[in-house]
Amino acid sequence: MDDFFLYASLFLCLIMMISLYRAVFGPTVLDRLIGVNAIGSKTTALLILIGIIYHRVEMFVDIALAYALLNFIAVLAASRYFQKIKGLYDEPQESLKRK
Repeated sequence: MDDFFLYASLFLCLIMMISLYRAVFGPTVLDRLIGVNAIGSKTTALLILIGIIYHRVEMFVDIALAYALLNFIAVLAASRYFQKIKGLYDEPQESLKRK
């Protein structure tokens, strides 16, 4: 059964390469943010699989939860930064006049 989880982990690493490509060569900032977020989500699942392989799931679940929380906060902060500073979502001038 450990071989199954090992191969699942390797397959997950291969899938992470697709997200890495999107994060590095994404045509827009949003594509890069989504790529980084996908890598973080897959890393959380990979940590759980590593915990199963080493028979220490309780320790790796705590690490995975902390990593998932940090990933979520980092993506929110980056999104907020690019929205406010870089003008990621520029609203049309008409909607600004109505407010």
